[in-house]
Amino acid sequence: MQEEFEENIKKKDNQDSQELNRNKATNKKTAILNISLIIIIFLGLFIYMLKVDGMENIIKVLNSVDYRWVIAGLVCLVIHWICESLNLHIPIKKIYHDQKFTNSIKVAMIGQLFNNITPFSSGGQPMQAYELNKTGKRVSDSLSAMAIKFIITQTALVISTLVVVVIEFEFFQTLMQNYLWVAMIGFMVNIIAIVIMILVGIKREIIVCIMNPIVRFLGKVHLLKNTEPIIEKLNESIDNFSNQFIIMKSEKRMVIKMFLIAVIQSLVYYSITYMVYRAFGNEGVSFLQIIPTQAFLLLIMTFVPTPGSGLGAEGGFYLLFNSIFQNGTINMSILFWRIYTFYLPIIIGALFLIPTKRK
Repeated sequence: MQEEFEENIKKKDNQDSQELNRNKATNKKTAILNISLIIIIFLGLFIYMLKVDGMENIIKVLNSVDYRWVIAGLVCLVIHWICESLNLHIPIKKIYHDQKFTNSIKVAMIGQLFNNITPFSSGGQPMQAYELNKTGKRVSDSLSAMAIKFIITQTALVISTLVVVVIEFEFFQTLMQNYLWVAMIGFMVNIIAIVIMILVGIKREIIVCIMNPIVRFLGKVHLLKNTEPIIEKLNESIDNFSNQFIIMKSEKRMVIKMFLIAVIQSLVYYSITYMVYRAFGNEGVSFLQIIPTQAFLLLIMTFVPTPGSGLGAEGGFYLLFNSIFQNGTINMSILFWRIYTFYLPIIIGALFLIPTKRK
């Protein structure tokens, strides 16, 4: 019986590996198109800046930048990447004791690359699972570890943001004004997503009873084809995640450690906006006042269906932060912020794809 079970596991992982390989070939073509779009967005932003601000003003602003804050922003970005790597490494290390942190860094940065060049950050996890599979990690285990990481990270993000919103609610309400209701909806969507993931872990029957009829209904209205294989795969994923969630419940120290790392990760990521704010000579708004606004901007970006939330991110930054930045600095601030949060992760992530010698 045990041998049959192990054989089924191996068979499923081989199927998952083959599917990841097929997806990789498709992703390469998609990635080329998405990178082309990213370049177009970057050139569009630069042309817009030239037209609105003029080259003379751009040079003047660049000369006035306090590069100590620019360097501080880079430090925050590196800490963000380290935290991302740690929270990926911890659950995988629990399953595979031979997992090396250097490999976790590589996998995390590849995730940064593909999250930024695919719509809705949809390409990161499959490519991370593919990379881990090359070092002998089962696809199902990798995806479960990443799901655990997602729950803890999102929970830390929402809780830390809500705490700061309560502390600085008056400023947040004044700055958001007409967008406050959208912010509340965004936070609720994140909370619902966390609750669903937790239900999958502790009450799989509830999710199965809800999801299976929905998939069958989508098949009847011809929005999905071959619904039974989809349901079978969905149920397998739910079962696998439920098993991993049991492990997570028994590893309270691991969960607390990952939660604290995720809180630090959120804060340093939000700090990048504050560093950009200070780099251009702005004062008067505190670090704690920047955090909830930046968190809301990330919620907006989640729903923008372009690689790296292109255009939506830039437009959202302008709408939310224009009133607190000095005149003539907002466009350059947007460019610096996107270099930190978008272009650098792509460039550094791409470097980790360069093949290296392996024993």
